[in-house]
Amino acid sequence: MQAEILEVCIGQPQEIEVNGQKELSGIFKLPFHSAVDLTLTNLVGDGQADLRFHGGPHKAVYVYSANYYDFWKEDLGRKVLEPSQFGQNLTVAGLSDDEVCLGDQFQLGQAKVTVVQPRIPCAKLGVRLGDPDFPARFLLAGYLGYYLKVDEPGTVASGNSMRLIQRVNHGYSVRALWQTVFTEDRDLDLIRFGLGFEGLDEGWKKRLRNLDETS
Repeated sequence: MQAEILEVCIGQPQEIEVNGQKELSGIFKLPFHSAVDLTLTNLVGDGQADLRFHGGPHKAVYVYSANYYDFWKEDLGRKVLEPSQFGQNLTVAGLSDDEVCLGDQFQLGQAKVTVVQPRIPCAKLGVRLGDPDFPARFLLAGYLGYYLKVDEPGTVASGNSMRLIQRVNHGYSVRALWQTVFTEDRDLDLIRFGLGFEGLDEGWKKRLRNLDETS
C-alpha cells in the first residue's frame, strides 16, 4: 500500500483574525518544491504558533488525502482547491482515513513515520477557508486526515512515495476512531484500545474516557 506525495507544504506563523481576535497561526502554508528535512518534531521551515495543540513529536506532520478533494470541491462550490487548503503539510494521492490504521508505519521519502491520530479542526480552519462554519462541517464529514510521528528523520519531497512498511494487526483505522467518538456507531473494543494507545493526545483520551464511562 503506497501513495505518491503530491504536495509538500510549509509555512511560518502569521497573524490572522479569529473570532474578532488577532492570533498567530501556521495554518497558511505554501508548496515547497525541493527536498525538505523532516526532523523528529516537524518539517524544517514549518512552524506552529500554539504548541499546546499543534506540532511536537506526535503531530510532526499532517497528512491529507486527495481522495477527499472532489467531495470538498462540491461542498465548497469551488472548481480548484489551493495548496494546503486544509492546512496540511502533505497531500497524498490515496491513503485515505479508512485505509490507514493507527500505528501503521510508513516509509515517507527517506524518513520513517507512524500514524498516530486524526486531526481535530479548530476555528483557524474556518479562517483558512473563509467560512467560520467550515470546521463543524469538516468534523461532521469525518474526512479529517492524520498526524504522523517521526521514527527516523530524513528528507521528503513531492513526487516521493508514502509506502506502508509495517501494518498493525488490530485493524482500527483513522476513520474508525472518528466514527466511534463522533457518531452513534461505537466500538467498545476500539475505545479501550485507544485508551492504551500512546499516540493519542489527551484530547482524544478524554473523549474516549467519557465514552467508556457511559458505555
